[in-house]
Amino acid sequence: METNWTKAEFKAYLLAYCAQTDYIETEEEKDFILDLVSSDAYKSVKHELKSDNDYQSIQKIQYNIEKFNYSDNEIETLLSDIKNLFIADGEVDILETNLFRALQKIIKN
Repeated sequence: METNWTKAEFKAYLLAYCAQTDYIETEEEKDFILDLVSSDAYKSVKHELKSDNDYQSIQKIQYNIEKFNYSDNEIETLLSDIKNLFIADGEVDILETNLFRALQKIIKN
């Protein structure tokens, strides 16, 4: 699925998607995201995320990884940011663990 996001908006979308994996975006997770991206980037994709299903979100993630031609180092940074997001609230549940494993495969392909 094509998007016209900036790289910052994509990162905001990816992290917001990850934060809501367990259906609860904690204040700690939101604060973590806002430490990495601007509130404008976050707000611009948050509404879209609410209307997307998982399939659409994964398609957008794959599209933007290719669109921005992420290097191996940038991919590792994204994965590290996702991992740190999951531990931001002090607890990593099974849904977050499973999503992280899936995203590793999706993002690295």
